[in-house]
Amino acid sequence: MNFAVTTSMPSRRLAAALLLALPAALTLGACSRVVPAAKAQAEEGPLDARRLELPANEAPPAPANADGKASWSLEGNTARFGVAGTDPLLTLACANGQLVITRPIAAEVGASALFAIEGPRKIIRVPVDATALPGQRGYVWQGSLPGADKDNDVFDSPFTGTLPGGGLIKVTAGDAAREIVRRCHAQGAATKA
Repeated sequence: MNFAVTTSMPSRRLAAALLLALPAALTLGACSRVVPAAKAQAEEGPLDARRLELPANEAPPAPANADGKASWSLEGNTARFGVAGTDPLLTLACANGQLVITRPIAAEVGASALFAIEGPRKIIRVPVDATALPGQRGYVWQGSLPGADKDNDVFDSPFTGTLPGGGLIKVTAGDAAREIVRRCHAQGAATKA
Protein backbone atom coordinates (compact mmCIF):
# COMPACT_ATOMS: atom_id res chain seq x y z
CA MET A 1 0.00 0.00 0.00
CA ASN A 2 1.25 3.34 -0.88
CA PHE A 3 0.18 6.33 1.15
CA ALA A 4 0.96 9.75 -0.15
CA VAL A 5 1.01 12.67 2.22
CA THR A 6 0.10 15.89 0.68
CA THR A 7 0.74 19.21 2.27
CA SER A 8 -0.82 22.43 1.38
CA MET A 9 1.15 25.45 0.28
CA PRO A 10 0.64 27.44 3.54
CA SER A 11 2.10 24.58 5.60
CA ARG A 12 5.25 24.56 3.50
CA ARG A 13 5.66 28.28 3.99
CA LEU A 14 5.22 27.89 7.73
CA ALA A 15 7.85 25.14 7.86
CA ALA A 16 10.27 27.24 5.82
CA ALA A 17 9.69 30.26 8.08
CA LEU A 18 10.31 28.11 11.17
CA LEU A 19 13.52 26.75 9.69
CA LEU A 20 14.75 30.28 9.01
CA ALA A 21 13.65 31.62 12.40
CA LEU A 22 15.23 28.81 14.41
CA PRO A 23 18.91 29.85 13.81
CA ALA A 24 18.06 33.49 14.54
CA ALA A 25 16.36 32.53 17.82
CA LEU A 26 19.32 30.35 18.82
CA THR A 27 21.76 33.17 18.05
CA LEU A 28 19.79 35.65 20.17
CA GLY A 29 19.58 33.12 22.98
CA ALA A 30 23.34 32.62 22.92
CA CYS A 31 23.93 36.38 23.21
CA SER A 32 21.88 36.72 26.36
CA ARG A 33 23.48 33.82 28.24
CA VAL A 34 25.84 34.65 31.10
CA VAL A 35 29.25 33.14 30.50
CA PRO A 36 30.77 31.85 33.77
CA ALA A 37 34.15 33.56 33.13
CA ALA A 38 32.45 36.93 32.53
CA LYS A 39 30.44 36.48 35.72
CA ALA A 40 33.61 35.72 37.67
CA GLN A 41 35.32 38.75 36.17
CA ALA A 42 32.48 41.04 37.21
CA GLU A 43 32.52 39.72 40.77
CA GLU A 44 36.28 39.43 41.32
CA GLY A 45 37.79 41.98 38.94
CA PRO A 46 39.70 41.48 35.69
CA LEU A 47 41.06 37.97 35.09
CA ASP A 48 44.65 39.19 34.79
CA ALA A 49 44.49 41.55 37.80
CA ARG A 50 46.95 41.24 40.65
CA ARG A 51 46.07 42.14 44.20
CA LEU A 52 48.62 44.07 46.22
CA GLU A 53 48.69 44.22 49.96
CA LEU A 54 48.75 47.76 51.29
CA PRO A 55 50.58 48.36 54.55
CA ALA A 56 47.89 48.33 57.21
CA ASN A 57 49.98 50.01 59.89
CA GLU A 58 51.15 53.03 57.86
CA ALA A 59 49.23 56.26 58.32
CA PRO A 60 48.75 58.53 55.30
CA PRO A 61 51.40 61.23 55.03
CA ALA A 62 50.73 64.39 56.99
CA PRO A 63 50.26 67.60 55.02
CA ALA A 64 53.43 69.60 54.45
CA ASN A 65 53.68 72.15 57.27
CA ALA A 66 51.21 70.23 59.42
CA ASP A 67 53.12 71.46 62.49
CA GLY A 68 52.85 75.10 61.37
CA LYS A 69 56.59 75.85 61.78
CA ALA A 70 57.20 76.92 58.18
CA SER A 71 57.17 80.59 57.26
CA TRP A 72 57.98 82.89 54.35
CA SER A 73 61.35 84.50 53.73
CA LEU A 74 62.49 86.79 50.92
CA GLU A 75 65.71 86.12 48.99
CA GLY A 76 66.12 88.52 46.08
CA ASN A 77 63.27 87.92 43.64
CA THR A 78 62.15 84.71 45.35
CA ALA A 79 59.83 84.12 48.29
CA ARG A 80 60.62 80.82 50.02
CA PHE A 81 58.13 79.02 52.24
CA GLY A 82 59.67 76.51 54.62
CA VAL A 83 61.48 75.98 57.89
CA ALA A 84 64.70 78.02 58.21
CA GLY A 85 67.79 75.97 57.41
CA THR A 86 65.93 73.35 55.33
CA ASP A 87 64.86 73.08 51.70
CA PRO A 88 61.74 75.13 50.91
CA LEU A 89 58.32 73.51 50.66
CA LEU A 90 57.21 76.08 48.06
CA THR A 91 58.73 79.06 46.25
CA LEU A 92 57.28 82.02 44.41
CA ALA A 93 59.53 83.98 42.07
CA CYS A 94 59.09 86.67 39.48
CA ALA A 95 60.88 86.22 36.16
CA ASN A 96 60.19 88.28 33.02
CA GLY A 97 56.75 89.33 34.23
CA GLN A 98 55.74 85.74 35.11
CA LEU A 99 54.94 84.50 38.62
CA VAL A 100 56.83 81.20 38.83
CA ILE A 101 55.46 78.68 41.34
CA THR A 102 57.75 75.79 42.34
CA ARG A 103 56.82 72.85 44.55
CA PRO A 104 60.20 71.15 45.05
CA ILE A 105 59.07 67.56 45.41
CA ALA A 106 60.02 64.71 43.10
CA ALA A 107 58.28 64.57 39.72
CA GLU A 108 58.64 62.03 36.93
CA VAL A 109 60.37 63.15 33.74
CA GLY A 110 57.81 64.46 31.25
CA ALA A 111 54.95 64.60 33.79
CA SER A 112 52.35 67.38 33.82
CA ALA A 113 49.65 68.15 36.38
CA LEU A 114 47.42 70.85 37.81
CA PHE A 115 48.47 72.35 41.15
CA ALA A 116 45.17 73.20 42.87
CA ILE A 117 45.52 76.20 45.17
CA GLU A 118 42.60 77.00 47.46
CA GLY A 119 42.50 80.34 49.19
CA PRO A 120 39.75 81.83 51.35
CA ARG A 121 38.05 83.54 48.38
CA LYS A 122 38.98 81.47 45.33
CA ILE A 123 40.49 78.33 43.91
CA ILE A 124 42.98 78.40 41.06
CA ARG A 125 44.63 75.58 39.14
CA VAL A 126 48.16 76.18 37.97
CA PRO A 127 49.47 73.95 35.15
CA VAL A 128 52.83 72.54 36.31
CA ASP A 129 55.43 70.37 34.60
CA ALA A 130 58.32 68.24 35.77
CA THR A 131 61.24 70.66 35.55
CA ALA A 132 64.98 70.22 36.07
CA LEU A 133 66.42 73.08 38.11
CA PRO A 134 70.06 74.11 37.62
CA GLY A 135 72.31 72.70 40.32
CA GLN A 136 69.75 70.17 41.57
CA ARG A 137 69.30 66.47 40.88
CA GLY A 138 66.01 65.16 39.55
CA TYR A 139 62.85 66.97 38.54
CA VAL A 140 60.43 69.12 40.56
CA TRP A 141 57.00 70.60 39.84
CA GLN A 142 57.05 74.10 38.37
CA GLY A 143 54.52 76.31 36.61
CA SER A 144 53.85 79.96 36.00
CA LEU A 145 51.08 82.52 35.76
CA PRO A 146 51.15 85.92 34.07
CA GLY A 147 52.37 88.46 36.63
CA ALA A 148 49.42 90.75 36.00
CA ASP A 149 46.84 87.95 36.50
CA LYS A 150 44.25 89.02 39.07
CA ASP A 151 44.09 85.44 40.42
CA ASN A 152 47.61 85.82 41.85
CA ASP A 153 46.08 87.47 44.90
CA VAL A 154 45.32 83.93 46.18
CA PHE A 155 48.93 83.99 47.44
CA ASP A 156 48.22 87.06 49.62
CA SER A 157 46.25 84.98 52.16
CA PRO A 158 46.68 81.57 53.78
CA PHE A 159 46.04 78.78 51.25
CA THR A 160 46.28 75.05 50.75
CA GLY A 161 47.78 73.43 47.70
CA THR A 162 47.22 69.94 46.35
CA LEU A 163 49.37 68.24 43.77
CA PRO A 164 48.89 64.68 42.48
CA GLY A 165 51.51 62.54 44.18
CA GLY A 166 52.66 65.54 46.20
CA GLY A 167 49.99 65.57 48.84
CA LEU A 168 48.64 68.63 50.58
CA ILE A 169 50.59 71.69 51.67
CA LYS A 170 49.21 74.22 54.16
CA VAL A 171 50.69 77.66 53.59
CA THR A 172 50.37 80.66 55.89
CA ALA A 173 50.16 84.22 54.62
CA GLY A 174 53.38 86.21 54.58
CA ASP A 175 54.81 89.56 53.59
CA ALA A 176 57.46 87.91 51.38
CA ALA A 177 54.80 86.20 49.23
CA ARG A 178 52.74 89.41 48.99
CA GLU A 179 55.87 91.37 47.97
CA ILE A 180 56.75 88.95 45.14
CA VAL A 181 53.15 89.00 43.88
CA ARG A 182 53.14 92.83 44.02
CA ARG A 183 56.48 93.08 42.13
CA CYS A 184 55.39 90.57 39.55
CA HIS A 185 52.07 92.34 39.05
CA ALA A 186 53.95 95.60 38.37
CA GLN A 187 56.33 93.85 35.94
CA GLY A 188 53.46 92.07 34.21
CA ALA A 189 51.48 95.29 33.84
CA ALA A 190 54.58 97.05 32.45
CA THR A 191 55.13 94.21 29.97
CA LYS A 192 51.51 94.49 28.74
CA ALA A 193 51.81 98.27 28.15
